[in-house]
Amino acid sequence: MANVTLRQKKIANGKLSLYLDYYPPVVNPQTGKPTRREFLKLQIYEKPSNDLERAHNVETIDFAELIRSKRLIQIRNKEYGFKENVNLDVSFIAFYETIVEEYYNKGSLNNYNIWNASKTYFTAFVGDKLTTSQLSIHHVKKYREFLLKTKNLRTNKGNLKRNTASSYYKKFIHVLKEAYKQNLIERDLSVHADYIKEEETHREYLTEEEISKLWNTPIKIERVKDMAVFSALTGLRFIDIKNLTWDMLYEDKHQGTYVKLREQKTGNVNNHPISNTAFSILKKQAKTSDFIFDNIKYSQVVRPLKEWVEKSEINKKISFHNFRHSYATLQLANGTDIYTVSKLLGHKNVSTTQIYTKVMDKSKVEAANRINLDLDGLL
Repeated sequence: MANVTLRQKKIANGKLSLYLDYYPPVVNPQTGKPTRREFLKLQIYEKPSNDLERAHNVETIDFAELIRSKRLIQIRNKEYGFKENVNLDVSFIAFYETIVEEYYNKGSLNNYNIWNASKTYFTAFVGDKLTTSQLSIHHVKKYREFLLKTKNLRTNKGNLKRNTASSYYKKFIHVLKEAYKQNLIERDLSVHADYIKEEETHREYLTEEEISKLWNTPIKIERVKDMAVFSALTGLRFIDIKNLTWDMLYEDKHQGTYVKLREQKTGNVNNHPISNTAFSILKKQAKTSDFIFDNIKYSQVVRPLKEWVEKSEINKKISFHNFRHSYATLQLANGTDIYTVSKLLGHKNVSTTQIYTKVMDKSKVEAANRINLDLDGLL
């Protein structure tokens, strides 16, 4: 009799990858070849060290067991090729958790924390017993209202900021779409979601003079300075700079020096040109590993960068991402057209880049200086 068994495979970072073992083999619908394995893209901790990791293991294994049960029904009904026509009712929070965990090693710690917080707020709204079959339009609409009215769960003071609520709701919508793709819900409930419009925020940037001033200001960790200024010269995100390796650098007479980059956030692959100055920053790094900046963590950057900006006496609230903002703003200020800037930043839509035109609107500056009056004693 056919059987499906849930198994584990040891991978990096002290984790185990979950997969299904089929007997007899089934036909893989993508290759057309017999296979014994189906990797579920679910991971658990090999040796969980705290309650959070233990809870994650329990929820993930429970979810994997539900998929195993579904596959077994399909096999025994002779539905080869993983045909998706069996309704599967699972814990929506457990599924949410699996989506969140994909971001644990996928991007920055800050991005993972935002995803995790989005799950926390949805759990606070609905509890942990909701199943995918119970999920409805009612939940989609009422959760939006909840986010706009709820208190900050971390501080228990004041309402959640609108832009934070918008970010959490977007994450929830993404989870809805994934649940529909994986046939966990019968309807695409995301089409009933009304996005929370964000409030405009001021995007701080550094001038050329301020970047030069920072370069000449001492810092505790020299690599942090190099990475920040490199970001200001290239527009690359922290995660992309962190993952730079020497074999990603190329040079030819037509394109000059460039990085063959797969952007961590978008997954797009492109040749990203860098200036001679930016290349010089890379060349000054000690070649002690494959990673140009020795795979430094974001948590190692925050405090030294803050102290460095304060020491330079620049009275602006600057995070690492503001160096990318500076690149975009200064490109526009120096005459680069918005479409080119959009490509350099790796934006999918030029509308995303247009936020920088509000920061540096040269036409407004020029217009402000068109009216000149000869007022005695002022000039």
